[in-house]
Amino acid sequence: MREPDHQREWDAGDLGCGDLVLRLRFLLKEMQPGEVIRVHATDAGAPLDLPAWCRLTGEKLVGHDAPRCYYWIQRAASNPAR
Repeated sequence: MREPDHQREWDAGDLGCGDLVLRLRFLLKEMQPGEVIRVHATDAGAPLDLPAWCRLTGEKLVGHDAPRCYYWIQRAASNPAR
């Protein structure tokens, strides 16, 4: 798999859903709209939690490498709920 281009990386380790998405939210707020962060998340719930969180918040999951536990998330261009 060719990795999507990304401007930032974060190793979330085995953080569970609550801490994972809260910290991710703050990291994305520091980024410009359209920028991508590569997240390494090894928690067993991450494959379900991160895509669901992206759908709820309007962020875009642009890639996922399940065997290596990587997720590429693009900050939404505009999100008034922030």
